Amino acid sequence: MQSRQILLPQEIIRHQRDGQTLSADEINFFIAGITNNSITDAQAAAFAMAVYFKGLGVDQCALLTQAMMRSGKVLDWSQEQLTGPVLDKHSTGGVGDNISLILAPAVAACGAHVPMISGRGLGHTGGTLDKLSSIAGYRTEPDEALFRRVVRDIGCAIIGQTDELAPADRKLYAIRDVTATVESIALVTSSILSKKLAAGLQGLVMDVKTGSGAFMQELEQSRALAKSIVTVANRAGLPTRALITDMNQPLANCAGNAIEVQHALDHLTGAHRQMRVHEVVLALGAHMLQLSGLASELGSARDKIDQAITSGKAAEVFAKMCASLGGPADLLTKSQNYLKIADIHHAVKPNRRAFVQHIDTRALGLAIVMLGGGRTRHQDAIDTSVGLSHLAMIGDEISPNHPLAIIHAKSLLQAETAAKAIEAAYQLGEEPPHTSSVVIEEIA
Repeated sequence: MQSRQILLPQEIIRHQRDGQTLSADEINFFIAGITNNSITDAQAAAFAMAVYFKGLGVDQCALLTQAMMRSGKVLDWSQEQLTGPVLDKHSTGGVGDNISLILAPAVAACGAHVPMISGRGLGHTGGTLDKLSSIAGYRTEPDEALFRRVVRDIGCAIIGQTDELAPADRKLYAIRDVTATVESIALVTSSILSKKLAAGLQGLVMDVKTGSGAFMQELEQSRALAKSIVTVANRAGLPTRALITDMNQPLANCAGNAIEVQHALDHLTGAHRQMRVHEVVLALGAHMLQLSGLASELGSARDKIDQAITSGKAAEVFAKMCASLGGPADLLTKSQNYLKIADIHHAVKPNRRAFVQHIDTRALGLAIVMLGGGRTRHQDAIDTSVGLSHLAMIGDEISPNHPLAIIHAKSLLQAETAAKAIEAAYQLGEEPPHTSSVVIEEIA
């Protein structure tokens, strides 16, 4: 065991590759190396792949989480003298998942403070930060003073991971996106929680997706991830719950950055509310309020979240947050002036009347990547104007007059290529299928 005292990157990778239990010193050394660039991208990628195949025990996952948290600044909100608890929600990612844009202001309207550190898209999934980047002027990377001020005065601020918060995770996150190592329970757990712990939270609710559009497609995998996050977070002193929700179809009936922002604005203002989205917002928000003591029961908590949205208070909070972070003050009423949607609209029409039986949701996400709305390399710029709208959902009756989707693209060739992928993603049948609840399970 004498060799375990020699801290070399290649030896740590080898130990993890061979399924050995990494020591705290080894984990701390490797994460420090990622932070100060003494560990190369190739070594970080090899480590991620070794973790993907061999996994980490709960203790090692907790050590990795805490090492990444300590790689940068840890926020302390005591000096702001906030009037409510500091809460957040995080999703493991999916297609058409714009819940954060609705939920954060709704929870803030109920008296909480939500410093939401969001990420960009990973693989086939969209990222909240990419969605917000489609709003003209919105600052996704404000300085810390502005971030603190907006959280204190408005109640919520949705921003990107700053250079100061968990910088080791920021680097590893980008590497995982392009090395097929996203779907690791240990890496997902440590990535999420390192940012959340660094944000100084007092409560967290996880939205763990399962199904064809989730990173964890099988329910048992999703359940294992949810339990991992809850266990590691509570061990670190962060009260956490998790909901497992369905991603066998897009959450919203649209996908793409600017398109999903418009969908969220319509939900907040009441122009259009999709009940599948609303149910997830209510479920997550209710747990956030109860976990923090802002509501005693889940039933009353749901009512508070619902009232915050239907009264328009959540929309007001979103508008103030947007304006405070550099976005337009009149986004709610003049969104068409600030959200650019691609000019070419191409309907994907079936050749017969039928019912949607099954959707390969991951394929829909990849179709957006093909359109330019996602990344194949972590440094890639994306086109926030492209995407899909009017997506047919499971159980919907479609026909030549009721398309599977409308593609928003920059060129006809892109639209035609995406149309083939969308057609292949849908399985149709003659009878309407059984549909299930969007909220599958709760884990505390």
